[in-house]
Amino acid sequence: MDNSFFNALEMLGSENSVDIETLVEKVKSAMLKAAKRAYPHSEDNIRIDIDTKNKVFNMYIVQQIIDDVPIDINEINIEDAKAVDPTAYVGGTMLHKIDISSLGRTAAISAKQSIKGDLRQINREQIMKRFGDKKHCCINVKVSQIDHSKGDITVEYEGTELYLFKKEQIPGETFHIDQNVKVYITDIANPEKKPIIKISRSHKDFVKCLFEIESPEIYDGTVEIKAISREAGSRTKMAVWSKNPDVDPVGACIGPRGSRINAVVHELNGEKIDIIPYSENPAEFIARSLAPAKVLKTVITTPPAPVKAEETAETENTGDSEKKSHKENAPRENKKCTVIVPNDQLSLAIGNKGQNAKLAAKLTKYKIDIKPQFDIVTGEEAPELKDDTQKFLDSAGNDDDMISEENIPENDEIIIDDSDDAENAGV
Repeated sequence: MDNSFFNALEMLGSENSVDIETLVEKVKSAMLKAAKRAYPHSEDNIRIDIDTKNKVFNMYIVQQIIDDVPIDINEINIEDAKAVDPTAYVGGTMLHKIDISSLGRTAAISAKQSIKGDLRQINREQIMKRFGDKKHCCINVKVSQIDHSKGDITVEYEGTELYLFKKEQIPGETFHIDQNVKVYITDIANPEKKPIIKISRSHKDFVKCLFEIESPEIYDGTVEIKAISREAGSRTKMAVWSKNPDVDPVGACIGPRGSRINAVVHELNGEKIDIIPYSENPAEFIARSLAPAKVLKTVITTPPAPVKAEETAETENTGDSEKKSHKENAPRENKKCTVIVPNDQLSLAIGNKGQNAKLAAKLTKYKIDIKPQFDIVTGEEAPELKDDTQKFLDSAGNDDDMISEENIPENDEIIIDDSDDAENAGV
């Protein structure tokens, strides 16, 4: 066989990142299947030799040497055998070379399909071995191609091409060929057949992953990132908490002289990052999330979860205590709160195009209604702050003539102001 077969074999191995020896074994297996179809009675006697070093490819049928008339191609008479090899003897074997071209078109197509199937399986195994433990991790890749019309880029990681689509890039960033960049593996789709590695630089967890690389305290679990919200290319808010009271979670993210956070900001092309200490107290957490704005008061205004009709039917014949317990354990949805800020902090709390408030809402999972301390039109103090004043005076022992009990909200419940100003401030 000429060298074209071996040249094609080398090219096939290179394109699929498969070593030549593995590929040879797959070709042998495919050709063996094709030969067995062409010579069904010689299934156990077919032999294939592929020598890549000397570039030799042969197929044989191993014939038994007998002193009688051969029944089929699996046997050869001793006289015929000696004509080819004088040392032949009865009971021995002789190799009968098969003309590969005689296998026919059907056998060739079958062998080709078998090889393709084997290659797909090899590729799947290689990809899963390479990326299986890297889901939700950052990897370093090199830019290999740029589609200037669509903005998509092709990157390479250990011989595997990955695609970073325009929507998964940080807005405004540019790339050049051979540039090394970090990407975040968001998912591995279709792992059982043809794995697709999905990568991103705009995903919020990309920022989290970068901090895990820069901060040993985050990497070892001492400091935990409890929540994160992001508008890629613009701003990120991240809430952190420390298991060790002696470790400052915010300081662990910032690093000595800001070295850690600066490294992350540099990778994100200057994206601003707000790092806040997490609190299990929702009101406190919400107030912190609106940083750098100062918050005077936070009031959780989430209504109780509605009881479904079937739940009502189930509890219809139960006692009051059981009903109360059922209501307390009902899940809360549409979490809402009202936040009061000084008038000069209102724009800062809301942010440019509502960005600060939106990120705070995503971070805390609360719908935040932001109100100024004093009404812009009437100049009156927000009702929520007036309530605080009333409680203070009442606890100080003022006369009933000054403060009526009817004016004190029961159980600290606050009625949300539905004015246009309040609606416009909400996110």
